[in-house]
Amino acid sequence: MFTVPLALYQFIRCYCLDNGIGPDEVIFPLTERAVQKQLRRVCDYLGYASISTHSFRKFYATEIYRDSGYNIALVQQLLQHSSAAVTQRYIGIQQKELEEAIEGHLRLDV
Repeated sequence: MFTVPLALYQFIRCYCLDNGIGPDEVIFPLTERAVQKQLRRVCDYLGYASISTHSFRKFYATEIYRDSGYNIALVQQLLQHSSAAVTQRYIGIQQKELEEAIEGHLRLDV
């Protein structure tokens, strides 16, 4: 559970007010399957293959990982994974990336 960013909250609130959606009503009456179906249509139209809602989740997690300065614990919590190792496998952190990150922070004062 996390707090929705204020800008997103305001956008959703304005959307609801503009469309007469009350506080106890469903904002987007879509099932997960309906979203997957529409995504497939758009991807087919654009000529993209092998893209799913899961792909977007992985992409989002990877972007958060990079934007947060490679904070794996943050991404682990965001995705609600049981361990950092699961998150590392999930977003595909490769050994080379780990080595580059370590080397980038290496300071030898001799």
